Amino acid sequence: MQLIRSLDELEKPLSNPVLTIGNFDGVHRGHLAIFNKVKERAGAIGGQSAVMTFDPHPMKLLRPDEAPPMITEVPRKLELIGEAGIDVIFCLKFNENFAAISAADFIKDILVRRIGVREIVVGYDYVFGNKRQGDIELLRKMGSETGFLVHVMPPISMDGTTVSSTAVRRLVKDGSLREAAVLLGRYHQISGTVVRGMNRGGRLLGFPTANLSTSDELIPRSGVYAVKAQVDGRTFDGVANIGCNPTFPEKKFSVEAHLFGFSGDLVGKNMALILIERLRDEKTFESLEALASQIKRDADAARKILSSETS
Repeated sequence: MQLIRSLDELEKPLSNPVLTIGNFDGVHRGHLAIFNKVKERAGAIGGQSAVMTFDPHPMKLLRPDEAPPMITEVPRKLELIGEAGIDVIFCLKFNENFAAISAADFIKDILVRRIGVREIVVGYDYVFGNKRQGDIELLRKMGSETGFLVHVMPPISMDGTTVSSTAVRRLVKDGSLREAAVLLGRYHQISGTVVRGMNRGGRLLGFPTANLSTSDELIPRSGVYAVKAQVDGRTFDGVANIGCNPTFPEKKFSVEAHLFGFSGDLVGKNMALILIERLRDEKTFESLEALASQIKRDADAARKILSSETS
């Protein structure tokens, strides 16, 4: 897989490229269907499969107050696109200059002249260019004039829900992680660095926890979750609390996980929490003993759930 961050890196057009363009936040099953079509068509014409995406999401620049929380941070998004088997990824900087490019110029100067596109695959609702003035009709018109084909993918539904980034966000925010996983094709995860916490889990409760500092934007609602933690190339089952720990006076938001069977210090290490199922709401306990008893019940429930899950 080749990653291109700037069109200036292109010394010449790609070889018979079949391209798709979009934000692809979440890299969900709808996006994967588009990628499969791109790969299929690239194989048919002996060309390269290519994806063009942007950093940051255009909404962050154009309408920051309306920009949704990202399902996947850019590095994770690129990793997932690469895992989908795409040959070339364009991850282009989206700034005011790029936003000002007209739809027609985007097609002529970037897609045709610089990339040498032979075929384009887009979703059914695709729009592009300055003020979103470009659409599928324009793509088809200019494709017939300049020599590329346009394929339009219909919406995909899973369990009666149209697969979209909006639907994934709604489900994750609600804590409906299994339903979100149906649309994503995998469980949602949050990642970050383990930081030193208040040292209450092990010292006061008998359940040491790893406290995760994360820049991920899409965090499910407060509660207790069955999770799988990936750290140092190993995977541990566990139980995590997301929220403000209302039993304690600080009431500071945190993401902390107790990993079954782990002993040692994780501070400073990168960790991913794969969120499998929401167990319960957060609540205030009258004593540390009552909280510790509940954590034990949560851990037992998580073990039962996770025993049938693969990482």
